[in-house]
Amino acid sequence: MTSKKSWHEKLHDAKGLPKVVRLPDGKGTMVVPAPVEVDALMRRVRKGRATTIAELRDRLARRHGTTIACPLTTGIFAWIAAHAAEEAREAGIKAVTPWWRTLKTGRFLNEKYPGGLKRQKKLLEAEGHRIERRGTRMVVAAAKTLQRD
Repeated sequence: MTSKKSWHEKLHDAKGLPKVVRLPDGKGTMVVPAPVEVDALMRRVRKGRATTIAELRDRLARRHGTTIACPLTTGIFAWIAAHAAEEAREAGIKAVTPWWRTLKTGRFLNEKYPGGLKRQKKLLEAEGHRIERRGTRMVVAAAKTLQRD
């Protein structure tokens, strides 16, 4: 019987990543980042600021000298980082990745993060962000973002 991996184990399971691949159209390259790379960028977002998955992807592409960073894996790895941070917090660790500061593209809150929209909204508002409802979605009104490298 195999035991289920912890979020921490998933975060540190690189599976040969990062990896740079040529785009199918031959007009560029894409980096598939390692989970810990995404986590490291999320950790850099200071209190009172926010970033988006798109901004993380831009940073990863620049870091690896590629045209783009994989949108699918970057989003999945941000989700894993968020759950690993909550797992660590529940274990009593205070300094965890501030996952709530990483938003979906368009500055939308992520319903798949720990505690859903309600928890992310509460944590962002506690840091001074104003959250607005747009239809069925919630968005950070005006976020100060990460400074460029």
